[in-house]
Amino acid sequence: MLDIIFPPLHREGFRMLAIAVIINLLLIILNKTLGVFGFIITVWVYYFFRDPERYPINDDNFLVSPADGVISQIINTRGPKELNMEDTEYQRISVFMNVFNCHVNRVPVSGKILEIFYKPGKFFDASLDKASEHNERNLIRYKSVSGRNYAVVQIAGLIARRIVCDVKEGQSLNQGDRIGIIRFGSRVDLYFDVNYKILVRQGQKVIAGESLIAQN
Repeated sequence: MLDIIFPPLHREGFRMLAIAVIINLLLIILNKTLGVFGFIITVWVYYFFRDPERYPINDDNFLVSPADGVISQIINTRGPKELNMEDTEYQRISVFMNVFNCHVNRVPVSGKILEIFYKPGKFFDASLDKASEHNERNLIRYKSVSGRNYAVVQIAGLIARRIVCDVKEGQSLNQGDRIGIIRFGSRVDLYFDVNYKILVRQGQKVIAGESLIAQN
């Protein structure tokens, strides 16, 4: 029960929470009404950086969602050129995260990271399609234990100004393992084989590491 009320924090959250607490104390000194507002913001900062445990299906015939949020787009498209995947057609599912979602991202299937490419860019609304091409983003290409290529792309949004990648090239991951976090409000694109059967629809809410989004 305590883990629900006070979930663990991602390491990125401790510094931001400390800043929020200090500002809140200053606001309380200046004005009690402002102090109440500051307290609400502090609570929000705490929950934004929450990092609860998730329990994946542990079956690599399925892909689990890489992020909490809403399925904003499902299309067939070429892979990211930054990862030299543009010669192959993939299915792409985009998950949009608002400022109230948990922002810790997770790997949808077990595998090994082959390449990580960070690309500076703009900060369009992450729900827009052009965000996949123009926004600041971190691209991760990895190969599953079955030998298939995948890409997870962390995309900064209108408010987000920092993408944190917690993994490195050559690292092996299990389904549902954490790969990083984006702050504040953003999107994750997942590229995967066209032979997978899609299990979600546009507008559906999903949970990172647990919601099944495709089946082999």
